[in-house]
Amino acid sequence: MDNTILNFYSKITIPNVSRETCFDFESLISMIREKNKQINIISKKTAEISEIRKRHIIDSAQIVDFIDLNSNTTCDLGSGGGMPGLVIAIIMKKLKNSLRINLYEKSHHKCVFLKDVSKKLNLNTKIIQKDIFTIKKIETGTVMSRAFKPMPIILDLINQNFKKFNNIILFMGKSGQKILNETLKTWDLDYEEKKSITSNDSFIINIKKLKKKKL
Repeated sequence: MDNTILNFYSKITIPNVSRETCFDFESLISMIREKNKQINIISKKTAEISEIRKRHIIDSAQIVDFIDLNSNTTCDLGSGGGMPGLVIAIIMKKLKNSLRINLYEKSHHKCVFLKDVSKKLNLNTKIIQKDIFTIKKIETGTVMSRAFKPMPIILDLINQNFKKFNNIILFMGKSGQKILNETLKTWDLDYEEKKSITSNDSFIINIKKLKKKKL
């Protein structure tokens, strides 16, 4: 594998990203590009290999420091094409961590894709083809979500449908600060922010506790 590619993946904040892990990322990219010819796994605008590496793989991988590694499961809400769920599963494989990634996705075709990738790359995942809004009393460690629903809707969902969780990781885009400020009017949040390494306009938010305000 080209050293330029290996150096690129070294941006991920885990020690000694292995050549095998980089091969898995490159295999995932190939499968995304192939499947994207049939269904929209990702936007056509970001379907070039270099763009997928930066805007999907590295962008997803940067949350690894916030993942609760001591839990049995992590949930990816509205997983779509598997970002960040599949990416985190690849990293867990590298770390030899037994954490299972539960990927919630209601699209049949995308679930087939998620299962195919998981099988080919031998990932510890569970693909759940259901509407996450219809599932109650979910218990997990980390809840993560990327490009799924607006922040207030996700918080309502977790507050109502999750019996237990340890933290929530959300990807915030260009209007993220405005959305966060609005959200804080109705929610008390114990959280921290991390500046995105792939976009100057974006950041990651890690929520430890949430409580709806009495208005």
